[in-house]
Amino acid sequence: MRFFVHTTPPAAPKTFTIQIASIAVAAVFVALAVAQLYSFEDFPQVIASLWLPGGHPFATLLAALIVTGEVLAVPFLLAMRLSPAMRVISMLAGWFVVLTWLKLSVYELMTTNAVTNSGVLGATIPVTPAWWLVGLFVILAGMVGWVSWGQWPLGVRAKKVE
Repeated sequence: MRFFVHTTPPAAPKTFTIQIASIAVAAVFVALAVAQLYSFEDFPQVIASLWLPGGHPFATLLAALIVTGEVLAVPFLLAMRLSPAMRVISMLAGWFVVLTWLKLSVYELMTTNAVTNSGVLGATIPVTPAWWLVGLFVILAGMVGWVSWGQWPLGVRAKKVE
């Protein structure tokens, strides 16, 4: 048993386009996180305006989890040196973020609430809910899936010959 966790190099991407896609998804997550953190004190209120079950306490928790997930997903996407467990957590954080935003954007369109800000860019830049936003998150989910396949963190690694 090791007392300290050691970082390992990431698996090499299967193709060069996967590396480009992972950088693009990381850029989107960073842009979302920066916009949401810029006015984070108002971000839970934007999420609460969606009238989600659980009220304002759930909206505050969800806002914090979304921003944390966006930040946690970046190390996997940028293929940083991480421990294997952190690499898996980072990949799952990316999945959590994209699926949460996909569910929220569909929910906003299916309910009769008069929502003027979808919350994607926080309270900083209001983005009106629309079907193009759902399409954007479907594309982003496809890219996250492709990057997860291309940089799968649970692969069997060849042992070094010394």
